[in-house]
Amino acid sequence: MGPRHIEFQILCDNYGNAVHLNERECSIQRRHQKLVEESPSAIMTPELRERMGAVAVKAALASGYTNAGTVEFLVDRDRNFYFLEVNARLQVEHPVTEMVTGVDLVKAQFAVAAGEKLWFTQDDVRLNGSAIECRICAEDPYEGFFPSSGLVELLVEPAGPGVRLESGLREGQEVSLYYDPLVAKLIVWGADRMEAIERTRRALSEYEVYGIKTTIPFHRQVMTDAGFIAGEFDTGYIDSRRLDEVPKRPGAAQVAAVAAALLAQYSGGSMLGRPVVGGAAGSASILASGTTDRSLPSGHTDGGGLDPWLSRVYVDMRRSGDGW
Repeated sequence: MGPRHIEFQILCDNYGNAVHLNERECSIQRRHQKLVEESPSAIMTPELRERMGAVAVKAALASGYTNAGTVEFLVDRDRNFYFLEVNARLQVEHPVTEMVTGVDLVKAQFAVAAGEKLWFTQDDVRLNGSAIECRICAEDPYEGFFPSSGLVELLVEPAGPGVRLESGLREGQEVSLYYDPLVAKLIVWGADRMEAIERTRRALSEYEVYGIKTTIPFHRQVMTDAGFIAGEFDTGYIDSRRLDEVPKRPGAAQVAAVAAALLAQYSGGSMLGRPVVGGAAGSASILASGTTDRSLPSGHTDGGGLDPWLSRVYVDMRRSGDGW
């Protein structure tokens, strides 16, 4: 195993009080920019956390630092740690810490800036559960994380227990090449690391962005990777793994065929005065009546399995005059 990138969140007021809010694991990165963060780290021990946290706080006090910040380290396979840098700001991944400590770091920043003292001590800091953040970037993970721009044609966002989404995306929005590729942050909490992984996996399976390339497929693979699940990875994670190719999206003719099948089924149900719901696997299913986007379950292949190009197809049907 190579080095791990682990950082400690610190919070300091103007009266000489400083605490750390435990660590964040940041080893999965490309071009030295993080893509997945989690807390706690899978390699952390109580003794190592105490030593690293003490060094982080000592560095903050020695420099007279105030406000929220991050002290970053590299940790080798023998759990020796080496100072890397201090980020004198609130970082992208701060929600991970908020989810496992219950401390609102943005609120804390304002309180410190307003001259308030820290209202808790190091002994009050608790680590509750496990949290993972996936940085959703407008990049193509199958082309070396090359930036992607364009119009967001369809956006389906995840929700559910423990799921927090901070997003700058909306349907019809143009993602420009002139700005940072980070477009959303998916943060998921679980009672333990495995539950956090499973919830993140489910949330990513629900997350769809059409019109631009994103890192969502990459994050889906990370959450099913045996090495990640076992906590056995380092800063060379991406370079040491091959990304599986994703199935091709359906072409216009395939979507038109699906739309025709949906329309036929919906029209048949309308004649009976009710929408048609359900059906065997492989059949088109209307999920709701009225004007809406409809999701179609995938059809059968010749081998009896599910056809990957129909794993998720969205059809927008709207009534116009006497027709659809």
